[in-house]
Amino acid sequence: MNNKIVTLVSCVLISLLTLNSCKDKHKKTLEKKTEKTIYASDVIPFFDQWKLILGDGSNAGIPINFEHKDYFFTKNDGENNWVVFKTPNGGNTHGTSNNTRTELAQTKKWYPKTANDKLTATLKVMNVSSTGDARVAASYSVVVGQIHSADGHENEPLKIFYKKFPGYTKGSVFWHYEINTAGDDNSGRWDFSSGVWGHDFSVIGETEKKYPEEPKDGIALGEEFSYKIEVKNGIMKLEFSSKNHQTKTFTKNLIESEYATKEAIPEQTQKLFFPIGQDGVERKEAYTGEGCFFKLGAYNQTNGKSPEVNRNWCSGAETHNGDLKKQYADGNYAEVWFKTGSILVSENAVSNEGYFSKNDKVK
Repeated sequence: MNNKIVTLVSCVLISLLTLNSCKDKHKKTLEKKTEKTIYASDVIPFFDQWKLILGDGSNAGIPINFEHKDYFFTKNDGENNWVVFKTPNGGNTHGTSNNTRTELAQTKKWYPKTANDKLTATLKVMNVSSTGDARVAASYSVVVGQIHSADGHENEPLKIFYKKFPGYTKGSVFWHYEINTAGDDNSGRWDFSSGVWGHDFSVIGETEKKYPEEPKDGIALGEEFSYKIEVKNGIMKLEFSSKNHQTKTFTKNLIESEYATKEAIPEQTQKLFFPIGQDGVERKEAYTGEGCFFKLGAYNQTNGKSPEVNRNWCSGAETHNGDLKKQYADGNYAEVWFKTGSILVSENAVSNEGYFSKNDKVK
Protein backbone atom coordinates (compact mmCIF):
# COMPACT_ATOMS: atom_id res chain seq x y z
CA MET A 1 0.00 0.00 0.00
CA ASN A 2 2.81 2.39 0.97
CA ASN A 3 4.56 1.62 -2.31
CA LYS A 4 1.40 2.50 -4.23
CA ILE A 5 1.14 5.86 -2.41
CA VAL A 6 4.79 6.66 -3.08
CA THR A 7 4.32 5.81 -6.74
CA LEU A 8 1.19 7.97 -6.96
CA VAL A 9 2.90 10.92 -5.30
CA SER A 10 5.88 10.55 -7.62
CA CYS A 11 3.60 10.56 -10.67
CA VAL A 12 1.82 13.68 -9.44
CA LEU A 13 5.13 15.48 -8.82
CA ILE A 14 6.46 14.52 -12.25
CA SER A 15 3.25 15.74 -13.87
CA LEU A 16 3.44 19.07 -12.05
CA LEU A 17 7.08 19.54 -12.97
CA THR A 18 6.35 18.68 -16.60
CA LEU A 19 3.40 21.10 -16.63
CA ASN A 20 5.49 23.91 -15.14
CA SER A 21 8.26 23.21 -17.61
CA CYS A 22 5.82 23.41 -20.50
CA LYS A 23 4.42 26.68 -19.13
CA ASP A 24 7.94 28.16 -18.86
CA LYS A 25 8.76 27.12 -22.43
CA HIS A 26 5.46 28.56 -23.66
CA LYS A 27 6.10 31.79 -21.75
CA LYS A 28 9.61 32.13 -23.23
CA THR A 29 8.24 31.43 -26.72
CA LEU A 30 5.60 34.14 -26.28
CA GLU A 31 8.19 36.58 -24.94
CA LYS A 32 10.43 35.89 -27.94
CA LYS A 33 7.55 36.41 -30.33
CA THR A 34 6.47 39.66 -28.67
CA GLU A 35 10.01 41.06 -28.25
CA LYS A 36 10.11 44.26 -30.31
CA THR A 37 12.93 44.87 -32.74
CA ILE A 38 14.45 48.31 -32.19
CA TYR A 39 15.09 49.86 -35.58
CA ALA A 40 17.29 52.85 -36.36
CA SER A 41 14.18 54.86 -37.11
CA ASP A 42 13.01 54.19 -33.53
CA VAL A 43 16.24 55.64 -32.14
CA ILE A 44 16.57 58.78 -34.29
CA PRO A 45 13.27 59.98 -35.81
CA PHE A 46 14.58 61.59 -38.99
CA PHE A 47 14.96 58.70 -41.43
CA ASP A 48 12.15 59.86 -43.70
CA GLN A 49 14.62 62.51 -44.98
CA TRP A 50 17.24 60.03 -46.22
CA LYS A 51 18.07 57.12 -48.48
CA LEU A 52 20.56 54.55 -47.21
CA ILE A 53 23.55 53.32 -49.21
CA LEU A 54 24.90 50.03 -47.82
CA GLY A 55 28.42 48.62 -47.63
CA ASP A 56 27.70 46.38 -50.64
CA GLY A 57 27.03 49.40 -52.86
CA SER A 58 23.24 48.97 -52.93
CA ASN A 59 20.62 51.63 -52.27
CA ALA A 60 18.24 50.41 -49.55
CA GLY A 61 15.89 53.37 -50.02
CA ILE A 62 14.27 55.22 -47.13
CA PRO A 63 15.29 53.05 -44.13
CA ILE A 64 12.25 53.22 -41.86
CA ASN A 65 11.81 49.97 -39.89
CA PHE A 66 14.85 48.60 -41.67
CA GLU A 67 18.01 46.80 -40.59
CA HIS A 68 20.82 44.85 -42.21
CA LYS A 69 22.85 42.54 -39.97
CA ASP A 70 26.13 43.27 -41.78
CA TYR A 71 25.92 47.02 -42.24
CA PHE A 72 23.09 48.84 -40.47
CA PHE A 73 21.45 47.96 -37.15
CA THR A 74 21.04 49.14 -33.55
CA LYS A 75 22.92 48.38 -30.34
CA ASN A 76 22.50 49.26 -26.69
CA ASP A 77 25.63 50.14 -24.70
CA GLY A 78 23.89 49.67 -21.34
CA GLU A 79 22.66 53.27 -21.24
CA ASN A 80 21.46 54.27 -24.71
CA ASN A 81 20.36 52.82 -28.01
CA TRP A 82 22.66 53.66 -30.91
CA VAL A 83 22.40 53.43 -34.70
CA VAL A 84 25.34 51.44 -36.07
CA PHE A 85 26.89 52.07 -39.51
CA LYS A 86 29.49 49.46 -40.49
CA THR A 87 31.40 48.98 -43.74
CA PRO A 88 34.50 47.01 -44.88
CA ASN A 89 37.73 48.19 -46.50
CA GLY A 90 36.92 46.39 -49.73
CA GLY A 91 33.71 45.51 -51.55
CA ASN A 92 31.22 46.96 -53.99
CA THR A 93 31.01 50.74 -53.95
CA HIS A 94 28.34 53.30 -54.87
CA GLY A 95 28.69 55.65 -57.81
CA THR A 96 32.26 56.30 -58.94
CA SER A 97 33.85 56.14 -55.47
CA ASN A 98 36.81 53.90 -54.64
CA ASN A 99 35.52 53.45 -51.09
CA THR A 100 32.72 51.49 -49.45
CA ARG A 101 30.15 53.23 -47.34
CA THR A 102 27.14 52.62 -45.15
CA GLU A 103 25.80 56.12 -45.28
CA LEU A 104 22.63 58.17 -45.42
CA ALA A 105 22.16 60.57 -48.32
CA GLN A 106 19.55 63.32 -48.15
CA THR A 107 16.54 62.90 -50.43
CA LYS A 108 16.41 66.65 -51.12
CA LYS A 109 19.03 69.10 -52.33
CA TRP A 110 19.34 72.78 -51.54
CA TYR A 111 21.31 75.65 -53.04
CA PRO A 112 23.94 77.33 -50.83
CA LYS A 113 23.01 80.89 -51.82
CA THR A 114 19.38 80.50 -50.69
CA ALA A 115 19.93 77.79 -48.09
CA ASN A 116 18.77 77.69 -44.50
CA ASP A 117 19.64 74.06 -43.78
CA LYS A 118 21.15 72.32 -40.76
CA LEU A 119 22.42 68.91 -39.68
CA THR A 120 23.46 67.87 -36.15
CA ALA A 121 24.74 64.56 -34.80
CA THR A 122 26.24 62.96 -31.69
CA LEU A 123 28.37 59.89 -32.36
CA LYS A 124 31.31 57.74 -31.44
CA VAL A 125 33.69 55.92 -33.77
CA MET A 126 34.16 52.31 -32.67
CA ASN A 127 36.63 51.05 -35.29
CA VAL A 128 38.84 52.16 -38.16
CA SER A 129 40.96 49.93 -40.38
CA SER A 130 43.74 47.93 -38.72
CA THR A 131 45.87 48.02 -41.88
CA GLY A 132 47.01 50.57 -44.44
CA ASP A 133 50.04 52.53 -45.56
CA ALA A 134 50.88 55.26 -43.02
CA ARG A 135 52.28 57.48 -45.81
CA VAL A 136 48.80 57.62 -47.38
CA ALA A 137 46.81 60.43 -45.79
CA ALA A 138 43.47 58.60 -46.00
CA SER A 139 44.65 55.42 -44.26
CA TYR A 140 42.93 54.51 -40.97
CA SER A 141 40.17 57.09 -41.46
CA VAL A 142 36.41 57.30 -41.87
CA VAL A 143 34.14 60.18 -42.92
CA VAL A 144 31.19 60.60 -40.53
CA GLY A 145 29.38 63.55 -42.12
CA GLN A 146 29.36 65.38 -45.48
CA ILE A 147 27.94 68.03 -47.71
CA HIS A 148 27.95 66.73 -51.28
CA SER A 149 27.09 68.42 -54.56
CA ALA A 150 24.50 66.68 -56.71
CA ASP A 151 25.44 68.68 -59.79
CA GLY A 152 28.47 69.58 -61.89
CA HIS A 153 31.55 67.62 -60.80
CA GLU A 154 29.66 66.29 -57.74
CA ASN A 155 32.42 67.54 -55.46
CA GLU A 156 32.25 67.85 -51.67
CA PRO A 157 32.36 71.20 -49.86
CA LEU A 158 32.53 69.33 -46.55
CA LYS A 159 33.84 66.00 -45.26
CA ILE A 160 34.20 65.37 -41.50
CA PHE A 161 36.92 62.79 -40.75
CA TYR A 162 37.98 60.65 -37.83
CA LYS A 163 41.44 59.03 -38.12
CA LYS A 164 43.47 56.89 -35.70
CA PHE A 165 46.79 55.15 -36.30
CA PRO A 166 47.08 51.49 -35.14
CA GLY A 167 48.17 51.00 -31.53
CA TYR A 168 47.37 54.56 -30.49
CA THR A 169 44.70 55.43 -27.93
CA LYS A 170 43.71 58.75 -29.46
CA GLY A 171 42.78 59.71 -32.98
CA SER A 172 42.10 62.98 -34.78
CA VAL A 173 38.96 64.77 -35.94
CA PHE A 174 39.35 67.14 -38.89
CA TRP A 175 37.25 68.50 -41.74
CA HIS A 176 37.86 69.06 -45.45
CA TYR A 177 36.80 71.56 -48.04
CA GLU A 178 37.12 70.23 -51.59
CA ILE A 179 37.37 72.85 -54.32
CA ASN A 180 34.70 72.97 -57.00
CA THR A 181 37.20 72.84 -59.85
CA ALA A 182 37.03 75.42 -62.63
CA GLY A 183 36.40 74.11 -66.13
CA ASP A 184 35.27 70.71 -67.37
CA ASP A 185 38.31 68.76 -66.16
CA ASN A 186 37.94 67.78 -62.51
CA SER A 187 41.22 65.84 -62.28
CA GLY A 188 42.98 68.79 -60.65
CA ARG A 189 40.64 68.97 -57.66
CA TRP A 190 42.08 68.94 -54.14
CA ASP A 191 41.06 69.19 -50.48
CA PHE A 192 42.12 71.61 -47.78
CA SER A 193 42.11 70.06 -44.29
CA SER A 194 41.43 71.86 -40.98
CA GLY A 195 42.17 70.18 -37.65
CA VAL A 196 39.55 70.08 -34.91
CA TRP A 197 41.10 67.85 -32.25
CA GLY A 198 44.46 66.27 -32.96
CA HIS A 199 46.10 66.40 -36.40
CA ASP A 200 44.77 67.32 -39.82
CA PHE A 201 44.92 65.19 -43.00
CA SER A 202 48.46 66.29 -43.89
CA VAL A 203 50.12 64.60 -40.88
CA ILE A 204 51.30 61.26 -42.23
CA GLY A 205 53.85 58.55 -41.48
CA GLU A 206 57.49 58.72 -42.57
CA THR A 207 57.36 55.14 -43.82
CA GLU A 208 54.65 52.56 -44.43
CA LYS A 209 54.62 51.54 -40.75
CA LYS A 210 56.25 54.52 -38.99
CA TYR A 211 53.49 56.68 -37.56
CA PRO A 212 53.59 60.35 -36.55
CA GLU A 213 53.31 61.37 -32.90
CA GLU A 214 50.02 60.47 -31.19
CA PRO A 215 47.82 63.58 -30.78
CA LYS A 216 47.67 64.79 -27.17
CA ASP A 217 44.26 66.42 -27.55
CA GLY A 218 42.73 63.69 -29.71
CA ILE A 219 39.55 61.62 -29.46
CA ALA A 220 39.63 57.94 -28.50
CA LEU A 221 37.59 55.17 -30.09
CA GLY A 222 34.30 55.01 -28.22
CA GLU A 223 34.53 58.66 -27.10
CA GLU A 224 31.47 60.77 -27.93
CA PHE A 225 31.62 63.95 -29.93
CA SER A 226 29.06 66.11 -31.72
CA TYR A 227 28.98 68.23 -34.83
CA LYS A 228 26.62 70.91 -36.08
CA ILE A 229 26.56 71.98 -39.73
CA GLU A 230 24.57 75.03 -40.79
CA VAL A 231 24.42 76.57 -44.27
CA LYS A 232 22.61 79.88 -44.56
CA ASN A 233 22.81 82.51 -47.30
CA GLY A 234 25.93 80.94 -48.77
CA ILE A 235 27.91 80.63 -45.52
CA MET A 236 28.72 77.29 -43.91
CA LYS A 237 29.15 77.32 -40.12
CA LEU A 238 30.57 74.34 -38.25
CA GLU A 239 30.63 73.57 -34.54
CA PHE A 240 32.38 70.61 -32.90
CA SER A 241 31.95 69.72 -29.24
CA SER A 242 32.99 66.91 -26.90
CA LYS A 243 33.23 66.49 -23.14
CA ASN A 244 36.68 67.48 -21.83
CA HIS A 245 37.60 69.06 -25.18
CA GLN A 246 37.47 72.65 -26.31
CA THR A 247 34.50 73.46 -28.54
CA LYS A 248 35.69 74.52 -31.99
CA THR A 249 33.88 76.63 -34.59
CA PHE A 250 34.65 77.35 -38.25
CA THR A 251 33.12 79.42 -41.07
CA LYS A 252 33.47 78.90 -44.84
CA ASN A 253 32.01 80.82 -47.76
CA LEU A 254 30.47 78.37 -50.27
CA ILE A 255 29.53 80.90 -52.96
CA GLU A 256 32.72 82.95 -53.30
CA SER A 257 36.02 81.12 -53.73
CA GLU A 258 39.28 82.02 -52.00
CA TYR A 259 41.15 79.55 -54.25
CA ALA A 260 40.42 80.99 -57.71
CA THR A 261 44.09 81.64 -58.56
CA LYS A 262 47.27 79.51 -58.37
CA GLU A 263 48.81 82.03 -55.99
CA ALA A 264 45.99 81.45 -53.49
CA ILE A 265 46.53 77.69 -53.22
CA PRO A 266 47.70 76.95 -49.65
CA GLU A 267 51.04 75.37 -48.75
CA GLN A 268 49.34 72.27 -47.33
CA THR A 269 47.81 71.58 -50.75
CA GLN A 270 51.07 72.20 -52.57
CA LYS A 271 52.76 69.64 -50.32
CA LEU A 272 50.10 66.92 -50.56
CA PHE A 273 48.41 67.31 -53.93
CA PHE A 274 50.81 69.02 -56.32
CA PRO A 275 53.17 66.00 -56.44
CA ILE A 276 50.35 63.84 -57.79
CA GLY A 277 49.20 66.39 -60.36
CA GLN A 278 46.17 67.76 -58.50
CA ASP A 279 46.81 71.49 -58.80
CA GLY A 280 43.59 72.99 -60.17
CA VAL A 281 41.92 76.25 -59.26
CA GLU A 282 38.33 76.76 -58.14
CA ARG A 283 35.41 78.42 -59.89
CA LYS A 284 35.16 82.02 -58.62
CA GLU A 285 31.58 81.36 -57.59
CA ALA A 286 32.53 78.08 -55.80
CA TYR A 287 29.32 76.03 -55.25
CA THR A 288 26.88 78.75 -56.34
CA GLY A 289 24.09 77.31 -58.47
CA GLU A 290 24.74 73.70 -57.52
CA GLY A 291 22.31 71.61 -55.50
CA CYS A 292 23.96 70.30 -52.32
CA PHE A 293 22.84 67.75 -49.77
CA PHE A 294 23.89 66.25 -46.45
CA LYS A 295 25.34 62.78 -45.84
CA LEU A 296 25.81 60.98 -42.52
CA GLY A 297 27.23 57.59 -41.52
CA ALA A 298 30.42 55.61 -42.13
CA TYR A 299 32.21 56.39 -45.40
CA ASN A 300 35.35 54.26 -45.10
CA GLN A 301 38.38 56.11 -46.47
CA THR A 302 40.73 53.11 -46.25
CA ASN A 303 40.78 50.87 -49.31
CA GLY A 304 42.89 48.15 -50.90
CA LYS A 305 44.10 50.09 -53.94
CA SER A 306 47.85 50.48 -54.41
CA PRO A 307 49.44 53.70 -53.08
CA GLU A 308 51.26 53.87 -56.41
CA VAL A 309 47.93 54.91 -57.96
CA ASN A 310 47.39 57.85 -55.59
CA ARG A 311 49.51 58.56 -52.51
CA ASN A 312 46.71 60.47 -50.76
CA TRP A 313 43.70 58.23 -51.27
CA CYS A 314 44.86 54.67 -52.07
CA SER A 315 45.73 52.93 -48.80
CA GLY A 316 46.93 49.48 -49.85
CA ALA A 317 45.01 48.00 -46.90
CA GLU A 318 43.90 44.40 -46.41
CA THR A 319 40.59 43.55 -48.07
CA HIS A 320 40.75 39.73 -48.26
CA ASN A 321 39.54 40.09 -51.87
CA GLY A 322 36.28 41.55 -50.61
CA ASP A 323 35.51 38.73 -48.13
CA LEU A 324 33.30 40.50 -45.59
CA LYS A 325 33.64 38.00 -42.74
CA LYS A 326 37.43 37.96 -42.92
CA GLN A 327 37.62 41.76 -42.96
CA TYR A 328 35.30 42.05 -39.97
CA ALA A 329 37.26 39.34 -38.13
CA ASP A 330 40.64 41.10 -38.28
CA GLY A 331 39.54 44.73 -37.92
CA ASN A 332 39.64 45.85 -41.54
CA TYR A 333 36.47 47.91 -41.46
CA ALA A 334 34.97 51.17 -40.21
CA GLU A 335 32.20 51.27 -37.60
CA VAL A 336 30.44 54.40 -36.36
CA TRP A 337 27.61 54.64 -33.78
CA PHE A 338 25.16 57.57 -33.74
CA LYS A 339 23.14 58.41 -30.64
CA THR A 340 21.25 61.50 -31.81
CA GLY A 341 20.72 63.45 -35.00
CA SER A 342 18.51 66.18 -36.43
CA ILE A 343 18.01 67.79 -39.81
CA LEU A 344 16.43 71.07 -40.86
CA VAL A 345 15.39 71.23 -44.52
CA SER A 346 14.66 74.63 -46.04
CA GLU A 347 11.59 75.47 -48.07
CA ASN A 348 13.82 76.05 -51.09
CA ALA A 349 15.00 72.42 -51.14
CA VAL A 350 13.98 70.27 -54.12
CA SER A 351 14.07 66.58 -55.02
CA ASN A 352 17.50 64.96 -55.16
CA GLU A 353 16.29 61.94 -57.12
CA GLY A 354 18.55 62.75 -60.07
CA TYR A 355 21.65 62.08 -57.96
CA PHE A 356 20.42 58.63 -56.96
CA SER A 357 19.21 57.60 -60.42
CA LYS A 358 22.61 58.52 -61.82
CA ASN A 359 24.85 56.97 -59.17
CA ASP A 360 22.80 53.86 -58.35
CA LYS A 361 23.45 52.66 -61.91
CA VAL A 362 27.25 52.97 -61.75
CA LYS A 363 29.00 49.61 -61.25
